[in-house]
Amino acid sequence: MNLKRFLAVVKARNIEFFRDKSSLGWSLAFPVLIIIAMSFIFSGNGKSAYKVGVMQLIEISSPFLETKYIDFVSYQDVDKAKIKLSQHNIDMLIDFSTQHYWVNRDSPKGYFVEKLFLAQHPDFTSLKIEGQKIRYVDWVLPGVLGMNMMFSCLFGVGYVIVRYRKNAVLKRLKATPLSAFEFVSAQLFSRMFIVMFTSSLVYVGCNFFFDFYMLGSYLDLFLVGVLGAFSLISLGLLVACKSKSEELIGGLLNLTSWPMMILSGVWFSLEGAPEGLKTFAEFLPLTHLVAGARQVITEGATLADISYHLGVLAVMSLLFLSLGAYFFNWNAER
Repeated sequence: MNLKRFLAVVKARNIEFFRDKSSLGWSLAFPVLIIIAMSFIFSGNGKSAYKVGVMQLIEISSPFLETKYIDFVSYQDVDKAKIKLSQHNIDMLIDFSTQHYWVNRDSPKGYFVEKLFLAQHPDFTSLKIEGQKIRYVDWVLPGVLGMNMMFSCLFGVGYVIVRYRKNAVLKRLKATPLSAFEFVSAQLFSRMFIVMFTSSLVYVGCNFFFDFYMLGSYLDLFLVGVLGAFSLISLGLLVACKSKSEELIGGLLNLTSWPMMILSGVWFSLEGAPEGLKTFAEFLPLTHLVAGARQVITEGATLADISYHLGVLAVMSLLFLSLGAYFFNWNAER
């Protein structure tokens, strides 16, 4: 690794991006437009269906669980479930083993679900919880920023490398002392700087108007974003390591990005989803980026609390980067 050559490529790529005013403007405008649209469409209420948390749901049998128009979500940790209730993410929490239930006294939906529940279980003891309600725009914020980072990382790296290869820029670079590792690393760090700069700018700007809910550390949130961006950029490098066809790379990048946009918890929670679907989502880097950032924002989680998500992102990053560098080709036709 020659630091001078590496920094020269990083500088050149950064200048290339910032001189493209349309790309820079879209990177800043797109997530802002999505956040504004979500805030107006949902007006801070999110879904209209009732959602009830149940401790150890699989082991419970009760006529109340057959009630229509109520989604029942199983929880193993009562403390985490109480946090969900305090933030109005669920309308009531029930523990059949202790015959206790919790409701948020500030939740209108919790009031009606409680009445339905007591009609069948009048002997249960009521416990109250209070907490600030999380608007849908607060909940969806990590997903919107993560989605914007995903598109910027995948398409910003994939298309650029394929364009370089198609225009013979890579062929000319191969004639220089620059190694494939130095080039790939420079592309990675350049895109990471761009992604974190634009994402931070969007967050700070939108926070001025929306006053986002935040329980955790901004530094922890930033570090989650850095590791998530690193993983997504590495994936983009892997997808583009050989192709010279812009049509092919467009299809490959869409094939990579759309499952993540739909199944990574960007727009809706996967709680209550089929186990097979949740298992598949665990193999998507955006899932862990969004989940980790959302826990920092809405639950005040520390880096230790989200170590699982950080560990998975780190392993994925090393795997994608190693494969991308190994298979990288300066002149491949396909």
